Amino acid sequence: MALHFERSEFAGRVAAARAALKREDLDAVILTAQESHYYLTGYDTSGFVFFQCLVLTAEDSPPTLLTRRPDLEQARRTSTIEDIRLWYDREGADPSEELQAILQEKGLAGGRIGIELRSFGLTADKYELIRVRLAGWCALVDASHLVRALRLVKSPAEVAYVRRAAELADRSLEAMLAATRPGAFEGDIAAAGSVPLLAGGGDPPPSGPVLGSGDRALLIRSATGFRHLDPVDQLTMEFAGSYRHYCACLMRTVAVGRPNETQRKMFEVTREALAAMTEAAKPGRPLGEIDDAHRRVFDAAGHGAVRMSACGYSLGALYRPTWMDVPPMLYTGNPLPAAPGSPCAASVWEGTRSYRRAEKPGDVPV
Repeated sequence: MALHFERSEFAGRVAAARAALKREDLDAVILTAQESHYYLTGYDTSGFVFFQCLVLTAEDSPPTLLTRRPDLEQARRTSTIEDIRLWYDREGADPSEELQAILQEKGLAGGRIGIELRSFGLTADKYELIRVRLAGWCALVDASHLVRALRLVKSPAEVAYVRRAAELADRSLEAMLAATRPGAFEGDIAAAGSVPLLAGGGDPPPSGPVLGSGDRALLIRSATGFRHLDPVDQLTMEFAGSYRHYCACLMRTVAVGRPNETQRKMFEVTREALAAMTEAAKPGRPLGEIDDAHRRVFDAAGHGAVRMSACGYSLGALYRPTWMDVPPMLYTGNPLPAAPGSPCAASVWEGTRSYRRAEKPGDVPV
């Protein structure tokens, strides 16, 4: 069995989730987020793109997984789950029927049942099937926050995986910088960055990499189609290292050829903003103060019109399509206190097209 944490750690997480259910007067929760399944049991699959869910009761009874036949062995071999039920593909298949049978078996008729709605594993059509079937049968309550709140602060074992992911991200950055030069093909740069991640025992990251140059230098999302770098260019790189699904992401802007004065000034402002944000990131202080520090520096330098309205986000163990484990986000006014063991990414970004006016080309990226 491929478990990446001790069974005692999983048991502690399940106990904490049950305590949260009792605090919120819930009899059970229907968990649809793959991240919740992984956190509580180790269950590791990409099959969440089809409907599946984990039913966890407030009382001490085994959690029950409802999934499809292709994920049966996946659940048996990667998780602590012992009670696995299946729904089968057929015309007009309605897995809410099997779900209700599980809830009935657990004596939950007429109870208060939470459900994770903020999840890539629960599409609107499947939720509508559940909502209609359980209407009047039980009280269905949005509990999207319940396990997510537990996942925010990482255990020492989780922090070790985050650190390993960060090491892999650093190696990936070094490889991509070494491959970046005038005329280089973005696909070759991306390929160079993937080697340290996979050769180092990491996972393919759940998103990216984002590589934007030329007319796409200001993009901060992935877009299909790689290009060759111009003799004088600006390359945006955003990517993540991932280890046991725990992510650490990096974002860098590279001046290809000789950087111009505007780029140098923006670099200095960004470095100052990062230092101010790091100083503001203190245990017990509101997360919004990190973004306040970011705003002060950029606004004072005259860049208020081009900065983002949020400067970062939480990180954790993530599945596709994103490495952004939100909420929380780092935006002004966010009252959530920072805590040791809660990694986040500072996403400070400024866009400039000034490389089009750069000086004569060189052959060293800066």
